[in-house]
Amino acid sequence: MLALRLARGSHPLVLLRRLLVSTAAAGTGFLMLSTIGHAAGHPAAAEESVVRLLWCAAPLAATAQLAVSTARTDPAARLQRGMTAAGLGPLRLTLLATASTALTCFLGVLLSLLVFLRLRGDLGGTDTARSLGLDADLLGAGHPLPLVGALLLLALVPLAASAATAVSLRPRDDAGSQDAEPRPRTAPPSGLPWGIALAAAGLAIEAYTSPASRAHGGLLPLPGRLIGSPPGVLGGWALSALGLVLAGPGLVHLCGRLLCAGRPGALRLLSGRVLQEESHRLGRPLGVLCAVASAAYVAVKVYDSVPSRPFGPLTGVGATVVLACVTASALTAALESRSARARTTAALRRLGASASVLHRAAALRTLVLLIVLAPLTWTVAEMATLPLMH
Repeated sequence: MLALRLARGSHPLVLLRRLLVSTAAAGTGFLMLSTIGHAAGHPAAAEESVVRLLWCAAPLAATAQLAVSTARTDPAARLQRGMTAAGLGPLRLTLLATASTALTCFLGVLLSLLVFLRLRGDLGGTDTARSLGLDADLLGAGHPLPLVGALLLLALVPLAASAATAVSLRPRDDAGSQDAEPRPRTAPPSGLPWGIALAAAGLAIEAYTSPASRAHGGLLPLPGRLIGSPPGVLGGWALSALGLVLAGPGLVHLCGRLLCAGRPGALRLLSGRVLQEESHRLGRPLGVLCAVASAAYVAVKVYDSVPSRPFGPLTGVGATVVLACVTASALTAALESRSARARTTAALRRLGASASVLHRAAALRTLVLLIVLAPLTWTVAEMATLPLMH
């Protein structure tokens, strides 16, 4: 009940972020239900149904990441004055954030279940799927749906999101109160060398196994055409993506050091120090965004070369969920970073810094991140594409 009351009195921006989490949960739940429907309608193609289910891991992870980012920036999850006296300590606030995340995702998967049953024709309207350009056979229309299995599969979405939220927001003895000013962390993150090594290893594995993929048709099949996917190509993509994620904090810290190199002025020094201090908070979401953008570039370029095998509708749903989640997570991390620097920003304003200077510093940080991360993402994507195109 407390979670519902806090949701009713939340800021519109907070409600919008929760709505995005519900929408992402709905999209992920719909993809999971489609795997159940496909298995019910094609009992002889059990292998393809299993691979379809494995592809749901990407939108599930992206939804959990968005839920964690939303919970971290929720004002209701922060320790305020008087909350401890009222019995809301760090542990109970974590439980409250976990319950709110579970409730938000539950509403999303409930909506996905209703839409899925409507498109199958179980709730009437057998032509609904056809009017939307969706083949009802993909959803197993006309075949009985194992409702218990579908509900158990849907439960994975709120469980995964709430578990990730509980782990991320768990009370830490060395963190102090959540409303305290965070100590500046300017030490370079240690994941940059490991990230580069993993990305290079992933590209090497993909290049080594690409002849096998050409022998099986020359493409990496996506949902609807997954059978015969070479494990080496999938493993190479996974390692390259993990490498970009691990290297994200180090790359953001490197951008800050580049801004502070030489004899920087006040604007460069301010921008660089902020990037170095916030590299731990901004690095992982930006690394995930770069990894997803790289994978999307590879998929689009490879499949554009063979127009006879276009993306399926379920592939579009999954790609939309993943891209929207990682983009929203990166923007949410930027808002969290801005909130964490509120006291520092107020001190700078009291010292005479104008609003235009702070805005130019933010624009400079964004520009440097684009200059460094965009070419790197494009290079990794091109190197991953070459073995698949030739």
